[in-house]
Formats: sequence, C-alpha cells, structure tokens
Amino acid sequence: METYDVLVIGAGPAGYVAAIRAAQLGQKTAIVDKQWLGGVCLNVGCIPSKALLKNAEVAHTLRERGKEFGFSFENLKLDFTVAAKRSRQVSDRLVKGVSFLMKKNGIAVHMGAAKLTARDTVVVTDKEGKLIDLKAKNIIVATGASAAVPAAWKVDGEKVVTYLEAILQEKLPKSAVIIGAGAVGMEFATVWNSYGVEVTVVEMLPHVLPLEDEEAAAEVSKSFTKRGVKILAGHKVEAVEASKNGVKVTVSANGEAKALEAGQALVAIGFRPNSKGLGLEELGVKISERGFIEIDEKMATNVPGIWAIGDVTGKLMLAHVGSAMGIVCAENIAGYETVTLDYEMMPRATYCSPQVASFGMTEAQAKERGHAIKVGRFPFQANGKALGLADYAGWVKLVVDEKYGEILGATMVGPEVTELLPELTLARMMELTPAEIARNVHAHPSLSEALMEAAHAAEGSAIHI
Repeated sequence: METYDVLVIGAGPAGYVAAIRAAQLGQKTAIVDKQWLGGVCLNVGCIPSKALLKNAEVAHTLRERGKEFGFSFENLKLDFTVAAKRSRQVSDRLVKGVSFLMKKNGIAVHMGAAKLTARDTVVVTDKEGKLIDLKAKNIIVATGASAAVPAAWKVDGEKVVTYLEAILQEKLPKSAVIIGAGAVGMEFATVWNSYGVEVTVVEMLPHVLPLEDEEAAAEVSKSFTKRGVKILAGHKVEAVEASKNGVKVTVSANGEAKALEAGQALVAIGFRPNSKGLGLEELGVKISERGFIEIDEKMATNVPGIWAIGDVTGKLMLAHVGSAMGIVCAENIAGYETVTLDYEMMPRATYCSPQVASFGMTEAQAKERGHAIKVGRFPFQANGKALGLADYAGWVKLVVDEKYGEILGATMVGPEVTELLPELTLARMMELTPAEIARNVHAHPSLSEALMEAAHAAEGSAIHI
C-alpha cells in the first residue's frame, strides 16, 4: 500500500495547485482524479470558453462592424467547427502542462474514482475496475461541482444541454434559449449571438448577472439588447420539453405564461457540489443541507486530517479562489506561515461582452451595512485607449468608506476590465486608498487610466470629466 503525507482527491485548479504547494513544502504527495487533470476549468470550462469568446469577438467584428472599420465581404463564411477545434487545442495544451507540473514536483498521479474507507485511507477504482489502496496522513477533498439541473428537465446532450455539452459541440443551434443569466449563461450568449444565433436569455431574478451591481447589470442588458439578444429577466421557467424541431421552454411572469420555441436550451442555473459517494458521511464529516463540505478558515473539516477546498465547499465557486484555498490548505498542513482568505474581497470576472469585473461590496451592499460612502466613477467613453479600440461601453465604479478612505469594493463594466482588477484588489489588500491610486502614474493611453480617474473622482478631483 502506497503511503503519503498528502493525498488530494480532484485535480482541478484547487486540487492540483494544493498538490504542487504541498510537494514544494516537502510533503510526499499524490493526486487522484476519475477523469482528467485540470478539472472542469481547463478541460470544459474557463479555458476553452475563453478561446471561443476570442473567435466570437472576431466573428462579431466581421459580421457587424465592417462599415465602422472600413471593410466589406461579398460572401462571408464563418466556420464554428474551427473555433471549437481551436478551443480544444488550447485546452489540451494546458492539460499537458498540468501533467508536466505533476512530474516536475514528484507528485504521484492515480486516475480513477476515489472513496474514503477510513480517516487515512482512500480506495481508487480505475477504468478497468482494479482497486488501489492508498494511505495518507492528510486527505484533501477537491472534487468540485457539477451543473445543477431540475429532475424534470431531461438533458439529452442535443436539444437540452448544460455547459458541458455546449462547450464540446462543434455545431451551433439556429436558435437558443439560455436559462440562467449568470457568468456561464451570459458568456455563451455572447458566443452564440456573435455567430448569428437567435438567443433568448431567461433569468428568474430581477436582472441579469444577479450577484453583480444592479447598475452593471443594466449596462450589460443594454449592450446585449443592442446586439439583438432578448433578455427576459424576472421570468420563471415552468417547463423544458423536447419538441419535434428542438425545445419548448415555458416561462411565466406576473401570472402570465408563454412558450419559447428554439433549437436548443442551455441550462445554466448554477452548480451542485460533488460531495456524494466519497464516504465522507460515514466518517462523520459535516456536510450542509445543500451538500457543501463545511470547513474552517484553515480549510480543515471537523474530522482531523480531512480537508476540503474549492467548489465542493461552496465558499465562492471560482477557479482562482479554489487555487488560493489550495495553497492555504497545503501551508496549514505543513505548518507553514499562511494567510486567512477573505472571500468577499476575491476578484469576480465575467467574460461576456462587455466584460464585468468586481470585488468586495456593491454600492447597495455598502449602504445596507451602514457605511457612509463616497463613490468614484469614470466612463470608458472618456478614455482614449477605449475610444481607439472602438470599445467604450461601460465604466469604473469605486465604493469607498467616506471617513477612512478604505476601498470597500469596485465594479467595472467595459473593455478588458477583468485585466484591471489586480491593481484594485492589491490596493485593498495593502490598505491603499483612492488617493494613493490616483497619485500612481498610469501609462497613457491605457485602459488602466480609468482606474486612476475613478480614484481622482472618489477624492473629488476628477481630471477628465
């Protein structure tokens, strides 16, 4: 029987990063995954979707913006199959990179389904049904999450799909209903609309991107509507049924029901944790009613030696958060100095068009919690680089504590705003104020100047508005 200091179950961004950090800290480490290295993110999530979004950006420019940029076509042909294949190539390259990192750090890789049979024992069943017993002083559960789908909605992989089938398909539907206007739904809406698919987005809550600032949601809705995407916010989905030519989605609002017909329906209403069948309940590990593994700030469960990180804990279901949790977990196991994560202040990014990026409290949340605030804003319409890119919808908004100048949060909508987040989250972590951001000289012309200008605005001394 193989014995390790640390055994990680799940090789996604949380698990494989935890394994690397554990190995760096001198722990004999192994990792187990039943399907693939890199998890959902690298294989069928964050990474291939970004490749598709780049293709979609080009497709949208070619289809809709020729006059603006001075070109025309007699017979434009867009081949989505090429985009799909490129997304797979990008994914495969990164997955091979994770495999290399496992070898580089001396981490043993076991492919198969894992189950805890004791506090320090895991049985792995490989594809041939062979059983492998592994022992470890510490077991980290990083099994992630899967698409949540109501039992009555039958996912067939063709007419009714989740992100998994949608990201792997090489043909586009002629029309689609996307159920759920979170990050997944809005990113697929961007891709499909860019290729000319007739898209309707249905969201039960009052606005798209329901976890984001309401003003940001309105800006995104405005841009999507301009692109021809139909937005049905405040609509509940009553039924999803396969029809002869595709699907029929029945929705209701204000007591009135209506049927939406389309070639395909994408269910993107959220995720459920992959915590069942691991043997955790039998060992007494505390699991919430919704199936999330309960942990403390060190990533430890209530059972000594069993830890959990990433989406399976439900703290904040984002790849970079899982990775941060993995590092903290490995450092706690090794007794190495580490940090305590503040999940509210983690960066949040949605790669639809326009992009949305945020962290911390929204303006409304800060007011609800009793903060006296000041708000610094700057529109991309007044930013030279954004105008040069012909991509100037949106703005930067900083939410600042009026008395101490503490940055409580920020929301940005616009070009490449997901790349602008680190300056703000670093400023928050290092307790910098808008006054200091404003005094940091930013290159001109750059999109980052919008951060400087918003900081000046928070100080009451905006320069270019």
